Amino acid sequence: MFKQTRIAAAVSAVVLATASGVYAQEAAPKSPSLDAVTVTGIRASMDKSLEKKRAADGLVEVVSAEDVGKMPDKNLADSLQRLSTVAVRTDYDEAEKVSMRGTNPDMSLVLFNGHSVSGGDWYIADQQSSSRSTSLSLMPSSVLNQALVYRTSQANVVDGGLAGTINVTTRKPLEQRKNLGGVVSLGISYAALPDKSAPDLNASVNWKNDEGTLGAIVQVFSEKRFLRRDSVTRSGLNFGWTQIDAGMRGITDASLAGTGLTAADLQGVRMPSAMGTEFVEGVRDRKGGMLSLQWKPIAQLDMTLTSLQTDMNANNYGRQMGSGIEAMLRGNSYFPSASTPNPGTIPATRVYAYLRNPVIDISTSVWGPELKYLKSAEIVFPAGTNPMSVGNADNSYRDGASASSGFTDLDFKYKFSDSLVLKGLLSSTRGAGETKEDQGIGFTRFGTGMSYTLNGLKTAPDFRYIGAGAPLPVLNSDGSGFQANTQRNSASRTVDQENSIALNLEYEQSNGPWTKLEVGVRHADHRRNFQRWVYTRKRIAYDALPTSGVESFPSNFGSALGSGFDNTGFYYNQDTLQSWIDNQWKSFGPEWDRLMNSAIDMREQQSAAFVMQNFESGKLSGNVGLRAVRTLVNANVPTPIPANVCAKTEPGKTIVPCTKYPDAIVDAANLNNWYENTAFNPFGGSMWYLQPTQKTFWNVLPSANFRYELDQSMVVRMGLSKTIGRQNYNIWGGGAGTPICKDGICTVTGPNPDLKPMTAENFDLNWSWYFAPRSLLSVGIFKSNVEGYTKFGGIQQDATIDVIDPLDGAIKSAYLITAGQQGAQIRGFDIGFEQPIGNTGFGITSNISRAVTSVDDGRPMTGASQWAGNLGGYYENDKFSIRLVFNYRGDYVSSATAPGPNSNAQGNTTLQGVTLPSAHNWAAPVVNVALSSSYKINKNLEASFSATNLTNPVRAVYRYSEAEVERQDVSGRQYYFNLKYML
Repeated sequence: MFKQTRIAAAVSAVVLATASGVYAQEAAPKSPSLDAVTVTGIRASMDKSLEKKRAADGLVEVVSAEDVGKMPDKNLADSLQRLSTVAVRTDYDEAEKVSMRGTNPDMSLVLFNGHSVSGGDWYIADQQSSSRSTSLSLMPSSVLNQALVYRTSQANVVDGGLAGTINVTTRKPLEQRKNLGGVVSLGISYAALPDKSAPDLNASVNWKNDEGTLGAIVQVFSEKRFLRRDSVTRSGLNFGWTQIDAGMRGITDASLAGTGLTAADLQGVRMPSAMGTEFVEGVRDRKGGMLSLQWKPIAQLDMTLTSLQTDMNANNYGRQMGSGIEAMLRGNSYFPSASTPNPGTIPATRVYAYLRNPVIDISTSVWGPELKYLKSAEIVFPAGTNPMSVGNADNSYRDGASASSGFTDLDFKYKFSDSLVLKGLLSSTRGAGETKEDQGIGFTRFGTGMSYTLNGLKTAPDFRYIGAGAPLPVLNSDGSGFQANTQRNSASRTVDQENSIALNLEYEQSNGPWTKLEVGVRHADHRRNFQRWVYTRKRIAYDALPTSGVESFPSNFGSALGSGFDNTGFYYNQDTLQSWIDNQWKSFGPEWDRLMNSAIDMREQQSAAFVMQNFESGKLSGNVGLRAVRTLVNANVPTPIPANVCAKTEPGKTIVPCTKYPDAIVDAANLNNWYENTAFNPFGGSMWYLQPTQKTFWNVLPSANFRYELDQSMVVRMGLSKTIGRQNYNIWGGGAGTPICKDGICTVTGPNPDLKPMTAENFDLNWSWYFAPRSLLSVGIFKSNVEGYTKFGGIQQDATIDVIDPLDGAIKSAYLITAGQQGAQIRGFDIGFEQPIGNTGFGITSNISRAVTSVDDGRPMTGASQWAGNLGGYYENDKFSIRLVFNYRGDYVSSATAPGPNSNAQGNTTLQGVTLPSAHNWAAPVVNVALSSSYKINKNLEASFSATNLTNPVRAVYRYSEAEVERQDVSGRQYYFNLKYML
């Protein structure tokens, strides 16, 4: 049943020779043989942390609550990014999702107290995604007791982390030093770019009785921050980059007269499709609390109940101004029109813009070949042409944007004897991400042209509009200005939840080198649901646009990006936009408003059993183990039905099933607009049914960790393991496209339920030298061979699903055009160094890592940064401490968190006669600096000041080369001041 590998063969031989056939699983392993590599900036704790590192068998990093208090971290991702081989995905100025070993965040597993934690996303695009990555923006750093980062795997660690596993633990009442204690922290945050401040509260109290048998912790938090992002993008009537071809008929030898260039010289030259700006404001209002109860009714039994809930309001307003370079050159522009909602159509005789003063330059692509690109040009319509469409504007307010996450778990430990202990964990977790109304209105801009000049990777291009009028939602008498052309109102919601149980039995041994045998089992029942709703337009024609409530982009918009671009823009204030949109749209209820083609409805049951043997013999110690895993996936796949076959049931009336297809969803609009004062059309929109699928996957995961003490100051560790990473939910259960059938053979784009989970065979080797008190130099290498890495590229699979042939209405098996699988490799090294500087109170902590990744087709893995590093300096005495941390992340392939199954991320494109991989979006390198300081006013009162995003870095994204910039963002600095009182 299982494919045997070299690792499996070697480890299985040891395990089977030393262990019984009982399998099990511990959710939050705390074996004495697996200790923690602690990272801390507090001088007094360095001796203890390095001693733990010296005793550790596996490669494990730790962030403790004490560390967080001395670092400028506001959520758990902020804290984790300071560890070796760990990188983060940043949204605005806050770290949010964690990746390990140079992989995408959905390949790292985040646990809380040893179990999965469900979470939602505040951003609508992430809500509509289906990634397995966990957003840590919901989790304030104050809930942390410690976070263990497992860089090498072992059998008693929960499966699912292909690249690594992070287990965040919360505090236990009976482990607190005082019988009665607590902390109250009051503060204020200040966001420099939006120039707004907000309050900050965090309070906790802990109690335990004198006997140490009963205790409780209660914590509450309320943290609010304002956000703003200024961006220059390649958005407008088209997106991204294009290349000049014969379809741009205005580019002729005659139009280029005097430039020294001919039309042939420009053919194939790369150029931006558009130029635009984006002004986004939002809020992160995070509130929640935690309760922990611990009870030891008898000496043998210890039970802890922990419940945490966190909710975040994240309303956000995006305003965009864009151009239409490619549309103008291809003759796709049109004149304004009095009719609405379609303000104009392309004229029968197209008008093609032409280029003036083009400047061609050459860049070296990320794949090696050189590419010509148009560095600057004017794009104008022929003289005498009335204003035509040259760009657009968009106002998008996301009301009711929120995310929530919570869990309740009960863990217990029963000691049968000094040598036999049973541990258990029951957990229930639920998270949601929601946008109640995604309201927007789009405008077309009319003028006679535009010009641009590119200025490199981190400086915005110079660009301006020609003959386009002032940035106001007004169409001028000469035809210039803006006219509304679209409006929208929709909602989305993702719900993720899981119930799990885990039991682990530990047997202490005293026979030879064997120290402890662990066996255990775990079962988790996971459900994922995503739904989108599109409300119904009341009228075909737009109401008159508001004449009041119009505001302009701030005068300092984009000042950190450059000074040569058009930084003006307009938008309706929130109340005006909402009032106008609400008067245009209506809801018939959650059933009718559904958009079924994007729905995800899945149930995934994970079952596992493991056995692990710990050993110690002289200078050698470690563990070997084997884990067996079953994944059962049930998905209801949205599948289309041909038009005019099944009639929809009018809202409010008794549902009439479709005779030909009884499973058809006849009570969902699916874009069937039923305007006021019009007859109901039962065949409007599209029709879908849910096709159930069920797949079972088995995996065996061997592991071994070895620690050898060369002498008292040097330790060598080696890890061998096989890990698993399950496919994102849309790969197994997303919506299918419209079937295409020819000569009896059908194909359809959509999910691939047969896609196996990814697996990786991992090798780690680390050398650590404790060369002086509180000092460490460590060097490690790692390598992973991945099987089943998802290949996005419109690949036809052998797998089929049942679809309805649009030609004859018959149900047929269709081949899936979807994601495939291939191999991938990761190899790299990491170096860590920390040392106090004599007795001065100063010290240094640092790490650097490199991860080189490649897929079988020669591309890097998505989300993979080759280089990442941290350099920290600190000073502390009895009263004062300060820490400054530099964080670096190199460039990496940036994409949607969970790409669609029929995306072309691994396709090929021919550019200037050279076949290259289809353009990825590359995130450019970023250097950031954070500061944290504190002063003890007295033994109970402490004042602290911290700052993040101090360098206010420009975060840039590019395509084939750094000359092809997609966007440049800045988010500004954040400052925090707090007073903390300790009982």
